[in-house]
Amino acid sequence: MNYDDIKKLIDDMGNSKIDELSIEFPDGIKISMKKDKTPVMPTIPQETVQYISVPEKKVEKAETVENKEAEKEENYKIVKSPMVGTFYSKSSPDAKPYVQVGSKVKKGDILCIVEAMKLMNEIESEFDGEVVEVCVNDGEMVDYGKPLFKIK
Repeated sequence: MNYDDIKKLIDDMGNSKIDELSIEFPDGIKISMKKDKTPVMPTIPQETVQYISVPEKKVEKAETVENKEAEKEENYKIVKSPMVGTFYSKSSPDAKPYVQVGSKVKKGDILCIVEAMKLMNEIESEFDGEVVEVCVNDGEMVDYGKPLFKIK
């Protein structure tokens, strides 16, 4: 039995209502197939569903707070970690931090170091501006894409 025959057999089994198939050919080849049966989740009768009404004024206030926070976030440029590693704000324990809140930075300035697999990777600013927030503590583990700095 060649590859095309086996593939056709699999396709035919997938399109049929058969759940399990075992074939043994005279030349000793054995083929056994079984469909995976995924359980169907029961539906909840409509009578058991309860609806809760929310006053419109509270919803509007929540939306305006979220909108204001989103507007504040849009004014910042965020420098994110390009890798998983350990965040260091300074080149050595005795040195001054590369940047602090209020520091003016230019594109290409070193902001911090992220240590990954014993390699010290200098993270440079992608933007010109002022550091508004340092989002990570010195020595903290960071994941890929985690915000490190907010620059205005």
